Amino acid sequence: MAGAFGFKGCQKIRGAQIRGLLEAKDFFLFDCDGVIWHGENAITGAATVVNSLIRRGKNVVFVTNNCTRPRENYVHKFSRLGFTDVMLEQIFSSSYCSALYLRDVVKVHGQVFVVGCEGLRRELLEAGVPCVEEADDDPDATIYNCALAPDVKAVLVGHDDKLTFLKLAKASCYLRDPECLFLATDNDPWHPLSGGRILPGSGSLTAALEVASARKATVIGKPSRFMFECISSQFRGVDPSQCLMVGDRLETDMLFGSNCGLDTMLTLTGVSQLEEAHEYRNSDLTTNHSFVPDYVVDTIADFLPAFEELEELND
Repeated sequence: MAGAFGFKGCQKIRGAQIRGLLEAKDFFLFDCDGVIWHGENAITGAATVVNSLIRRGKNVVFVTNNCTRPRENYVHKFSRLGFTDVMLEQIFSSSYCSALYLRDVVKVHGQVFVVGCEGLRRELLEAGVPCVEEADDDPDATIYNCALAPDVKAVLVGHDDKLTFLKLAKASCYLRDPECLFLATDNDPWHPLSGGRILPGSGSLTAALEVASARKATVIGKPSRFMFECISSQFRGVDPSQCLMVGDRLETDMLFGSNCGLDTMLTLTGVSQLEEAHEYRNSDLTTNHSFVPDYVVDTIADFLPAFEELEELND
């Protein structure tokens, strides 16, 4: 579809070009952080865009690698920020998809050791996936004398702001068993904070455990295809050619879209910028071309004039 519009290759689009996309696409996938909101502040115009798409009968889903909160919390956040038409079934987080993978794909029989926040554990438990209960450890406990849970069949790594060396060591011990699955919610290396600071992401924790265990984790969230498979299993007739993936990170969102055969749009309100996309586009490494978006907008608020044009045409 990108080629049909004649501007494939991270060229910025506006107006009639966006209107053409809105008419051509039936399914819109949005990342959240950096696309829909920054922290507790919605990006200007984002709520109007999302609500308008839903009311026009378009399928809208949200694909986020943020595994720190259960989907119910996302519904409350969407409502609080003015996204009044968003429902639970439209939200696909890496924690929710990890729970589906463990329950429905590998059908894990045993406990899961979670390196992650309480929101991740809640998603697993709501899906009926048993987790190792981590009681408050004796402050003097070490890997030499702590108890290890029996029947651990998987280690799942996500964002964990309470990570301890002991937790990392326990996970390494469980992974000595070649039958124990090694999963990661996502491989995001870091997340931007205000003031130029960054927050280490799940990918940095996974990398530490990969070194300790001499194993590679199976990644569930973007850019893995599994998140799109979850969407396809819950929405009938999802045609990749009729989908548009909108995100702010080239190495995650654009690669996810490329891996799944979706057209991609980069919005410049988050992590990646146009210059980086141009560098990937001009790279001699063909693998880098998967990071290149089909379309670029300054913000998803650029959709708003296209909605106005559509209304005028329908009058």
